[in-house]
Amino acid sequence: MTSPQPADTRTNGRSTQTATLAEIAREAGVSAPTVSKVLNGRADVAPGTRSRVEELLRTHGYRRRRAEASRSPLIDLVFHELESAWAMEVIRGVENVARDAGLSVVLSESAGRLTPGRTWADQVAARRPHGVILVLSGLDESGRALLTSRSIPFVVMDPAGDPGTDVPSIGATNWQGGLAATRHLIELGHTRIGAISGPSRMMCSRARVDGYRAALETAGLPVDPELIVSGDFHHDAGYQQGLALLRREDRPTAVFAGNDLQALGLYEAARELGLRIPEDLSVVGFDDLPVARWVGPPLTTVRQPLTEMAEAAAKLVLDLGKGEDSAAATRVELATSLVVRSSTAAPAAR
Repeated sequence: MTSPQPADTRTNGRSTQTATLAEIAREAGVSAPTVSKVLNGRADVAPGTRSRVEELLRTHGYRRRRAEASRSPLIDLVFHELESAWAMEVIRGVENVARDAGLSVVLSESAGRLTPGRTWADQVAARRPHGVILVLSGLDESGRALLTSRSIPFVVMDPAGDPGTDVPSIGATNWQGGLAATRHLIELGHTRIGAISGPSRMMCSRARVDGYRAALETAGLPVDPELIVSGDFHHDAGYQQGLALLRREDRPTAVFAGNDLQALGLYEAARELGLRIPEDLSVVGFDDLPVARWVGPPLTTVRQPLTEMAEAAAKLVLDLGKGEDSAAATRVELATSLVVRSSTAAPAAR
């Protein structure tokens, strides 16, 4: 059990004082054993009580003694889904940093949930890794309190929602990417441009479509809600929603597919309907996965620096574990960039 220690005594006028656990317990309206449970990461404390006690411990300057030797040589990497080339780029980035630090990476999946369950949090607390990186996920109040109580730092990469000002996060300029993708199509001469979004619950998906809308509005083009359809960032959604868009009598001449996997599904839909890319339909993806260069025709897409984002997340979580960047209620966004290949061209005369 890791023993807590107060910070250096705090000065109050001419005297110095250090709050005892009993004093903190009185101030929190709980028993001293409850404070001890919070300090040692016990699960049997109500979330509201844990939060109140943790805040008082921080206020009074209590810090757990660093126990680097007791930490497992691990970084926990948590995905909400683990089944695509997108995830492989993230794993590669975290592995790069972990390898240099002499650490291994533990992978887990929250089965599509945006917050992993309590069982996962308990397992992480028992492993005592150097840090936790959550991809397109977050932590509920109970999970955050448990990791905090065990001095296990965590960083959210590409957060699905607003992680909060006190949660370090690494993301990308999704709005700017959606703007650049759509502006590229407008500059080619397209005026009917469709969009296949990702899940509306994901902040990155909403930001990309907002960038798409902004590009149309800035160019003086109408935003037709019937040309905006919802997907789930998977190939099948690109195919199904692509068919729906391309079967319209007034079909779009270009589509911003939201991500590369949906763009590949859209390719399949176009082939099935006898449409050529880019002669009959221009397509833009998002991510710039390796497959974007290999498909025929090579895909114009917005490069999201996934490997670099993962490396930044891993470096940040290790720095936090060392007590560096401890003031980092850090929200970092890495730049996206348009990569023009062969899937876009001026619209054919109709």
